[in-house]
Amino acid sequence: MALEESPEIPTERKHLSIYVLPNLLTTLNMFFGFFAIIYAINKQEVWAAYAIVAAALFDQMDGRVARWMNSTSRFGAEYDSLSDLVSFGVAPAVLLFLWSLEPFGRIGWLATFFYMACGALRLARFNVQLGVDTDKGYFHGLPIPMAAGIVASSVLAFQDLELDPVRSYGLLAMTFLLGVVMVSNFRYRSFKDMDLRERLPFTYLVVGVFILAVVAIRPEVTLFILFLTYAILGALFGIFKLGRKYSKRDRRRWRNFEDDEEDHEIAH
Repeated sequence: MALEESPEIPTERKHLSIYVLPNLLTTLNMFFGFFAIIYAINKQEVWAAYAIVAAALFDQMDGRVARWMNSTSRFGAEYDSLSDLVSFGVAPAVLLFLWSLEPFGRIGWLATFFYMACGALRLARFNVQLGVDTDKGYFHGLPIPMAAGIVASSVLAFQDLELDPVRSYGLLAMTFLLGVVMVSNFRYRSFKDMDLRERLPFTYLVVGVFILAVVAIRPEVTLFILFLTYAILGALFGIFKLGRKYSKRDRRRWRNFEDDEEDHEIAH
């Protein structure tokens, strides 16, 4: 009886090629997010807050470097989202819980879990919308790095004002608010459509200098107020239907995209 021949096992494997520099910057983003978690556990909240700020800086750099080098890739986009979840989802949630919300017990950790889960949903929604032609001048929902920036600046503001953050109902409400606005469809101005290389009215320079002067008075406090105001105004504009609305063309494009996604899921 002849033995059946086993199928040949391919000896050659596909090697994944990646762009090193942008992904190295993304790794530094994740490193500082992990750094923030460790220092939050060690009750060094100020260092944890600064680490989240550092992660946000590297998050900005990796995308700009990738575009500058013309080295954007699907791998880089997915890796960036995973790093963002660590740095701007898990790290701020752990920091908020251990710094302020732990005395609330179950409500405290559920609030921070809600924040983290909404951040993950925000990133997943952003990834599936990459192929959709949307207005680059606006974010749909509060970006997760901005939400993490609000958390980090709140730590620095409370420390500068010498306020007691333990069992703060204001911070508890802020945690839920940040989660809601991240997954909302509220439109937040991104300013990506502004080209500072172009000639602009002189008033723009005056306004810029004024904002810098205000921030320089007490950076920790004023940045927290500015970031939180940005989040609240976007929510108010969305609730009361103020500002620029979607055009019929935008809605039609989004419906077509959702229909394509459903067809893709059914096919698989």
